[in-house]
Amino acid sequence: MTDVPVDNAARGAAPEGLTLAEEEELRAELAKVEEEIGTLRQVLAAKERHCGELKRKLGLTPLDGLKQNLSKSWHDVQVSNAYKKTQETLSQAGQKTSAALSNVGSVISRKLGDMRAHSISHSLSGYSIRHSISMPAMRNSATFKSFEDRVGTIKSRVVGSRENSTDGLHSPSGAGDKPPQDNAPF
Repeated sequence: MTDVPVDNAARGAAPEGLTLAEEEELRAELAKVEEEIGTLRQVLAAKERHCGELKRKLGLTPLDGLKQNLSKSWHDVQVSNAYKKTQETLSQAGQKTSAALSNVGSVISRKLGDMRAHSISHSLSGYSIRHSISMPAMRNSATFKSFEDRVGTIKSRVVGSRENSTDGLHSPSGAGDKPPQDNAPF
């Protein structure tokens, strides 16, 4: 804001409700306040320069000030009620999640133990793990089909690369053009 002097010619008529003397008094006060504002700006600029010099002499950089401001802000956040409540809620949620996962792990361990015991008791009676793998429910599961597809893809790449090789090597068993026998359980 720049100071623009007001001359009497530019003033025109006095505003409504003010006498000429009141207007003069207000204009004088306005000029005085504007002069004080200018002086304060000069003093502030001089103080800011002095502050900068002191910081430079002390080796303080703007980055140090930023670090200090961030540290203070983080401390203010940590002591706020909202942060404390959120921290408590997350802590409780973490404890409940941990307990739930522990329970799931226990159930899985127990089921695997039951399967092992069941497998051992059935293997003694002629029932094998291979038989349980070939059960229709398991063979029709999405996981099993995905695994079976991947194994099939890998197998076709390996077998296909042997059949398509042009290095002139033949099967050592002398099987000729017969494809290799597939004994895989999948």
